[in-house]
This record gives sequence, C-alpha cells and structure tokens, in this order.
Amino acid sequence: MAIRNEVIEGVKQICDQYANEPSPLMMILSTVQKKYGYIPLEVQKIISEKTGIPVAEIYGVVTFYSFFSLEPKGKYVLGVCLGTACYVKASQQVIDKFSSVLGIGPGQTTEDGLFTIEAVRCIGACALAPAMSVNGKVLPKVTPAQVDKIIAEYRKAEEAK
Repeated sequence: MAIRNEVIEGVKQICDQYANEPSPLMMILSTVQKKYGYIPLEVQKIISEKTGIPVAEIYGVVTFYSFFSLEPKGKYVLGVCLGTACYVKASQQVIDKFSSVLGIGPGQTTEDGLFTIEAVRCIGACALAPAMSVNGKVLPKVTPAQVDKIIAEYRKAEEAK
C-alpha cells in the first residue's frame, strides 16, 4: 500500500510535535490514530525513522492496545462486550447476530466503510449487561432481536446526511 505524500508529511509533523517529550510514542500513536483512523505498518516505519524507536517496539504497542488499529475502522465501531457479566447474559449471540446481518466478523469492516464489529472484554457497564458501545456510546441490555433496529438507525442517520 502506498502512503500519500500528505499523510507522510502529516505523520512527520506529528512526530516533530512530540520531539521534546521524554517518552513520545503513546502520544504520537494516539494522535496518528485520531487523525487517520489507523496506524498501518508503513506509517509505523515513518514513526520509527523520525523517532529512532524500532518498528518492532512500535508494532508491539499498536497491537497490544485495543484502541489502536492496523486497519481502517468503519464510521460506526460496534463494540460488543464479551466480559463475564455480558457473556453470561448472551452477548455472544448479540455479536453473532451483528456478524450475520452485516456479513463480517469481529475485527472486520463492512465494504461500505460504515460498520466495524469489535469483540471487547469489558466496557465497565456490567450492571447493564449485555452491553455494547457504538463509537463509545453505551447501549444497555442489548438483545439479538435489537440488532436489526440498531443497524437501521445508523444507516438512516447516514442517509439523512
């Protein structure tokens, strides 16, 4: 994949922005993720060249933290909690229904770029189990029967734009 020149320059500027920080990597990665939506290997190499941090270390950080992504995410990130409280209240069936309806699995994005499904371990909403989030907004007590309605809501919001 070829990275566009404006992206290369943007990543270099982000690195320069944190050049005087004692441990700049997390700040650089966070800013790149926010600006571009993901951090592919090609971008990690640019960060490595600018900071002197080995690509292997950068890759390790990007793959360790779930809020960083190697692939572009959809406009709506559907995070279905599979933590214990949610799992025992059938959150696996919820994620399975999303997968079935959208035709993608966890960690994948629909072809139209609208939806990404993520299996998350805990979103801190155990009392609302089974819970999920859409771009950080928590939806409580989600059932498989609600999945079609949730998807339709977000598709309708897109059509209204």
